[in-house]
Amino acid sequence: MSNERKAPLPHPPTGTSADDTSHLKQERAIHTRRTILHASAAVFADVGFPAVTIKDIADKAEMTKGAVYFHFTNKEAIAAAVADEFYRRLNEIIAPVLDGDRSSPSTVAGVLRAVARGFRDDDFIKAGARLQIERPYIKIDMPVPYVAFTELLTELLEDCRSAGTLPEGAKPAALARVLRSALFGAQHISWVQANREDVVERVEEIVESCLPKR
Repeated sequence: MSNERKAPLPHPPTGTSADDTSHLKQERAIHTRRTILHASAAVFADVGFPAVTIKDIADKAEMTKGAVYFHFTNKEAIAAAVADEFYRRLNEIIAPVLDGDRSSPSTVAGVLRAVARGFRDDDFIKAGARLQIERPYIKIDMPVPYVAFTELLTELLEDCRSAGTLPEGAKPAALARVLRSALFGAQHISWVQANREDVVERVEEIVESCLPKR
């Protein structure tokens, strides 16, 4: 019989360390806040800021009003957070398109198409657009809408002009404003008339009408 001694078994854990507990609490808090924001985006998009109550948000999130108030002081703070997420997601859905040739009108077209799909599919994009319209009812400072987006379109179109991929005499800043207004106007009309089911097709019409096919 072998006289080798077996390695002692490890002692069972006696408890969770303070660091582990703190980390778990932080993860739960992040998850709860994310759940509240997703619920808020859905109800803001469907009902609009003025009519939504904290109870509506809590019910949608399947939690108590107290849990919502633990993370946000009031409805205005939630609206500001949803608006921040709207702009973050806009940047996120545009980012892959910008890996392409920035001097080609096809990249500008790709940006418009990506945003159109966001308006069709993403509650945060839908809610953000509605919150911009309802800014007078939100008693908190909100970002001036679409400034960075217009600057991005202008920059891309200036690159196109420098590369000779725009028609002679095209004015990048003016064209950027036209495209911005057409895009966000199209999504609004699509929302009112068709619950945004046709927004991608309406934006494709803008692309075909306003941008050269290069």
